[in-house]
Amino acid sequence: MATDRYGHFLHEGTVEGATHLDRAVESLLFFRPEVTPAVEGLLAADPGSPVGQAFAAYLGVLGTEPTDAAAARRRFTAYASGLDRKALPPRERLHTAAAESLLAGDLLRAGGILEQLTLAYPRDALALFVGHQLDFLTGDAVRLRDRVGGALSAWDPDDPHLGPLLGMYAFGLEESGHYDRAEEVGRAAVERHPDDVWAIHAVAHTYEMRGRYTDGIAYLDTRTGDWSGGNFLAVHTWWHYALFALEAGDNATALRVYDATLHNETSAGLAMELLDAAALLWRFHLAGLDQTPRWEALADSWSARADPPFYAFNDVHAVMSYVGAGRPAEAERLIADRQRWLAQTRAGVLTNDTMTAEIGLPVCRALVAHARGDHAAVVDLLWPLRRRLHEFGGSHAQRDAVQKTLLESSLSAGRHDLARLLISERIGLRPDSPYNRLSQSRLTAALGDAKESAAVRSA
Repeated sequence: MATDRYGHFLHEGTVEGATHLDRAVESLLFFRPEVTPAVEGLLAADPGSPVGQAFAAYLGVLGTEPTDAAAARRRFTAYASGLDRKALPPRERLHTAAAESLLAGDLLRAGGILEQLTLAYPRDALALFVGHQLDFLTGDAVRLRDRVGGALSAWDPDDPHLGPLLGMYAFGLEESGHYDRAEEVGRAAVERHPDDVWAIHAVAHTYEMRGRYTDGIAYLDTRTGDWSGGNFLAVHTWWHYALFALEAGDNATALRVYDATLHNETSAGLAMELLDAAALLWRFHLAGLDQTPRWEALADSWSARADPPFYAFNDVHAVMSYVGAGRPAEAERLIADRQRWLAQTRAGVLTNDTMTAEIGLPVCRALVAHARGDHAAVVDLLWPLRRRLHEFGGSHAQRDAVQKTLLESSLSAGRHDLARLLISERIGLRPDSPYNRLSQSRLTAALGDAKESAAVRSA
């Protein structure tokens, strides 16, 4: 009888397949590219393995690449066509159901099924990882924290895989606002495994959310060799580095990082990397700093993908790129395409249709309005959504580009009441942020108090 490293029985599994599965799970927990060949090895050894087939389905969706998801859907459909689900053991039945829901576009239902699985099998690291990533993609900060937190007591303190679980928990703590505790847990995870890039990333987020930009740069500098290569998260962590530099006022370093790692002629053109590039350049755009050549190259990369409707968060960053490159017609075409899709889909069936209708499209329209200088329209579109932006996924740090767009348009539209409130909120959370201080100074100047404005600016 074959079992995985956690002691779970493997239906239709062999010892050889279990070896591949264990290697695949470990690679997944540490974001190592070896996960893909390990899963292929698992399926070659055990083609009837429900866990193996579900694993491949999960990989096909979590990268938010439509072509990968389509290929995963075809493979899983072929496998499941003759499958007797009632004959499966409970754990395999739940993995199969989660994979089917995920491939059908129901991320929320898939996450719920994986939560049931974790309740019964809290040491199923695959279920915990995939559920955690789905919580991130759907912006559910509480589940992002508690899904992992609720399982930790079932793990032996000496288990080598407790470390990456602590890294996941640290990220959930950070997104839920427990910044000091998140830093503590994240650092503990990194002490166990210095190359735990998700834990390093979680600690970096805690510095971002507290406005400790120089500390963030120093932390990443001390561990550059641990996170900057050989994993799927390297480009995103470089984005955090560039963001720290930008927010500390070092524009030159931010652009050097952009050119070297975020987007250049050798970039793979993956959605998750392109959106990081757009998110950084948009902050330059909001500051009035022209990056036209970079925008043009980035817009070309988005245009070459010709993505179908798949994930609204990606669509927003594609629109940022088209707008930044001065190509509003392409932005409008993407918006019109998504609107047509919504008219044809069954409302409420796909997670992305709700994300697109309620958050994605209004944000896309706001970005286009911002580019044409219609700041009143930006405020009208974004003000009602400012507390709901998490519903289309991403992290607080990523979504801050949209929050800053609302603030900038509030100032430009003369909506000083809204700008005052937004700036007050930001300063309460990050009192030392240069951007927040500058925004306060601009508002004070707009209200006619030049002396106070200068005092705020120089504080």
